[in-house]
Amino acid sequence: MADKVPSTRLNSGYDMPMLGLGTYNSFKPNEMGDAVKAAVQMGYRHFDTAWRYTTEPEIGAAVKELIQEGKIKREELFIVTKLWVQFHEPDQVEPACQKSLEALGMDYIDLYLIHFPVACEDLEITKPTSTDYVDTWRAMEKLVDKGLVRSIGVSNFNQQQLERILKLDGIKYKPANNQVEISPYLHQENLVQYSFKNGISTTGYSPFGAPGQNYERNDAPKILEDPTIVEMGRKYKKSSAQVILRWGIQRGLVLIPKSTNPSRLAQNMDIFDFTLSEDDMKAMQALDRGYRSNVHFFTMWKDHPFYPFEK
Repeated sequence: MADKVPSTRLNSGYDMPMLGLGTYNSFKPNEMGDAVKAAVQMGYRHFDTAWRYTTEPEIGAAVKELIQEGKIKREELFIVTKLWVQFHEPDQVEPACQKSLEALGMDYIDLYLIHFPVACEDLEITKPTSTDYVDTWRAMEKLVDKGLVRSIGVSNFNQQQLERILKLDGIKYKPANNQVEISPYLHQENLVQYSFKNGISTTGYSPFGAPGQNYERNDAPKILEDPTIVEMGRKYKKSSAQVILRWGIQRGLVLIPKSTNPSRLAQNMDIFDFTLSEDDMKAMQALDRGYRSNVHFFTMWKDHPFYPFEK
């Protein structure tokens, strides 16, 4: 079933499956490890984590078990993890990467991202610093040279911040990917098109908004219940979630919906047997309202020069 999932070729030369499993906000023992095992059986090969999520150890243990059982090979997987804001100082980048490698029990990371453009002194992100992400980027490049990671990229960066990296003197590796929030209510079309133009792939997180996430706002709109999307689901005999994922894939995006529910994992994978019509893609386009689910999580940084969102 894994061969059903299309891939996008990164500027680093590696192929990234366009559908993966997000692993944020999973704290029950063995929950994420069990989800990874089930997902691999269903055809998932792309797993997205981060040092800050604390899911790296469970993912690593599950992968190790699957490899030992002969169900998967490491080279068949695409593992993404991220450098937390506490480790932006150039001399802290490699040690932080080594921590993730140790937690995952792996020799290399397929894609390593700067998690956020703002650096902080502390784990709980209360003390931002002036460390420049371009200095962090130069340290990230060394990870590729040392074979610790195959590709490097960023997360939650805006167009201007991507431009600063691309214009660096002596840049050795362009960002391979920018991971940002994308949903039917937040298309980020200008950022996506700029990235395509410059050979940078885009991963969309929170494609359904943030149902069940700890940063969901009390007044959050229920994207999965949007009448246009629900009606489209009836037309194609698919769920709203499947319509949204299909829409993203047809835009050329990589998507990482998070679930630990086996039936939903299977449903999210079952999106490669239909195509949204041009009219339906336009109808989805009309839903964009610039709504960002997780912006309030970072509002304490809104006056920082590297804050990436609209103020």
